[in-house]
Amino acid sequence: MAWDEWEQLKAHAAERQSTHMRLNQLPTDGGGGSTGGAGDLVVNQDDLGVVGHEANLLYTAVKSQADIAAGAGGGATTQAATTLKSHGFQTGGALATTVEVWSSQVKSVLQACAHISDHLDYTQKRHAEDDAKIGAVLRGSDGSAVSVSQLNEYFK
Repeated sequence: MAWDEWEQLKAHAAERQSTHMRLNQLPTDGGGGSTGGAGDLVVNQDDLGVVGHEANLLYTAVKSQADIAAGAGGGATTQAATTLKSHGFQTGGALATTVEVWSSQVKSVLQACAHISDHLDYTQKRHAEDDAKIGAVLRGSDGSAVSVSQLNEYFK
């Protein structure tokens, strides 16, 4: 392509373009790329409660069924390791190491379940408090809605 051809194409393209402003905007269906018009992520308080409850049930089940070294005598596997060691079997030492690793992993799972359950309880409470606070802040002293100009001040 010759230089003058390029200049002619640019001039022709410039003639076809109008001098108006075009704003990017969301589609009229609610935007956000969602086909249903609603947000992509919706979590209800009941949903959080179910997840927290399941985490609590898992915690209880793992704690009651896992053979961890609990109490003075330890679990059945710890007792077996001790007995094997006392009779001179090298398997006893290996089994004791296995119990240590197993106990550590079980405690990690228990901690995670407790953290999930506690965090979801906290999240429910905190969001309820935040909703009440926002509702109180976004109302005037007479109960009327806050003006747009006043809302604009929150975003500066």
